[in-house]
Amino acid sequence: MRKTITTSLLLATACGLTVTAHAAEWTMATPYGDASFHTQNNKQFAEDVAEATDGELTITVHSGGSLVSHGEIKPSVRRGTIDAGEVFLSVLSNDDPIFEVDTLPGVAGSYDDAYALWEATKPMITELFAYEGLIPLYAVAWPAQGIYTSEPLTDPEQFEGLRVRAPNINTQRFVDNLGGSPTETEESDIPTAFSTGRVDAMITSSSTGNSMAAWDYVTDYTDANLWLPKNIVFISQRSFDGLDEATQEALMEAAAEAEKRGWEMSREDNQASLEALQENGISVSEPNEAVSEALQAAGDKLFEDWQSRADDEAKQALESYREQRDS
Repeated sequence: MRKTITTSLLLATACGLTVTAHAAEWTMATPYGDASFHTQNNKQFAEDVAEATDGELTITVHSGGSLVSHGEIKPSVRRGTIDAGEVFLSVLSNDDPIFEVDTLPGVAGSYDDAYALWEATKPMITELFAYEGLIPLYAVAWPAQGIYTSEPLTDPEQFEGLRVRAPNINTQRFVDNLGGSPTETEESDIPTAFSTGRVDAMITSSSTGNSMAAWDYVTDYTDANLWLPKNIVFISQRSFDGLDEATQEALMEAAAEAEKRGWEMSREDNQASLEALQENGISVSEPNEAVSEALQAAGDKLFEDWQSRADDEAKQALESYREQRDS
């Protein structure tokens, strides 16, 4: 009798474990706060996945760097301590110059061009991620980058010694080329950086300026249309392999929809953010001729530096994009 009960219990336990094994609970880290359209898109993606898989895969999005810091997101996914993450693509530029191609001034100055650039570079980026056991899910552009200052930007000499928030190495090089002093500051630390005098200005999008209430510490936004950088969302290959085929397909379908939705959200957010900046007292203007020439010269120098570091595959990806754009 005891043997029968024990066997029954073992069978019941095994069945219970089998049921549990089918359900996966993932964690996803992003450095951006809940007000960011990127985070909102990620949360909608998580909801779509849960619905499409009938709860077989749930993804909890941890925003604002609350789970791990920006710089630790990719290593954490690679190690398997978290399943998914989002980073500003160009922060990976030390791994390969292809990751910073979307922060080169003049390469892609519109949403259509920025998406074409993503399509042209995606195969190489996917391959590089695969080397580390990672799978890109989707990438979404920020609105074009401009310059926030505490006074009207009318003379290139104003850049001399200006402490500028620069979130990645390419922006830091760009600020150096302008004669400024670049300071690396995460988005969540922007208010503190301004209030403590660590930065005087910042290069970022209308969206970030709006979500961080830039009117509390600057007065002017020069809509310079410098570049449209992207965030990339990616997962662990190991986590993906742990899913059944139907769940994998549902995940990838939700990712494709998130990319499409995210680019549209970016367009809409840019317009709404520009209006919000002006409504809150920030003067929005395009750069004058002198400032434009200085920005162009700094961008040209930045591109020359990129070419000196990029390999043939990266250069070919950029050339393929340009051929497609100009056709």
